[in-house]
Amino acid sequence: MTAAVPRIRLGRVVYLGFITLVYVFLLMPLVIVVLASFNSGEFLTFPPEGFSLRWYVSFFDSESFMGSLFYSLKVAIVCTFFSTILGTTVALYVVRFSGRWREHLRLLILLPLLLPEILTAIALLFFYYNFDATMRALGLDMFVGLFRNSMVGLLIGHILITLPFVFLGISSSLYNFDMALEEAARSLGAGRFTTFRRVTLPIIKPGIIAGALLCFIISFDLFSISLLLKGIGVATLPIQLFDYVRWDYDPTAAAVATVSILITLMAIALTEKLVGLRSLRF
Repeated sequence: MTAAVPRIRLGRVVYLGFITLVYVFLLMPLVIVVLASFNSGEFLTFPPEGFSLRWYVSFFDSESFMGSLFYSLKVAIVCTFFSTILGTTVALYVVRFSGRWREHLRLLILLPLLLPEILTAIALLFFYYNFDATMRALGLDMFVGLFRNSMVGLLIGHILITLPFVFLGISSSLYNFDMALEEAARSLGAGRFTTFRRVTLPIIKPGIIAGALLCFIISFDLFSISLLLKGIGVATLPIQLFDYVRWDYDPTAAAVATVSILITLMAIALTEKLVGLRSLRF
């Protein structure tokens, strides 16, 4: 018995050491990028040559970067709005009313998670080109470019990718829902809409908030979908950063990446503040 105790302790130390090394390996690139953004040198190097905020000033003074930042925020906010509404509606139907088709519909909704993002983008791009050709053939030139040269096509791609995450968050809340609460409200004279607004919605609200914030984070950082489906003359922040580092190699790129990391951390902190990260456990 006494010999087994040191073995258990040694195994625990080895296990915790391994987990620590994994997290250090995963987080170290983020730490390096953040530290490199404060470099006073002319090139993106590590370790930094000194401390300076000049590259953050360069970022906030850049019209292209700031335009891309606000465009990314606008796309992410609109995508979150529609994905949350669609995800709530679809989750309610699949969990409550789909019957024997439940698992088939669930797999269909989660299908974008199983496919590479670039394939989804290419498929949508082919659809947009075929739509334009069809509109030209029908003489409806006013609809040409409706998807391909506007934010509509980009939003469809973002919604397609983020909808499964919203669906998972809301459906997990609905699977654990006590139907007796709704039955009690209906027996007291409440209609379906009143029951949903006063009973169902407050209970599944943590899943809705968590799904919406996760949707915002994913939409803000999407690259392949945005690269192929964006309109002419506009770019999201990840695409603008990609174009920048192809020609320039100064710490402005690290400053842009650090701002993106801060936006993501703010969304995570907001999730913890509103619903708590423990509520995301399924």
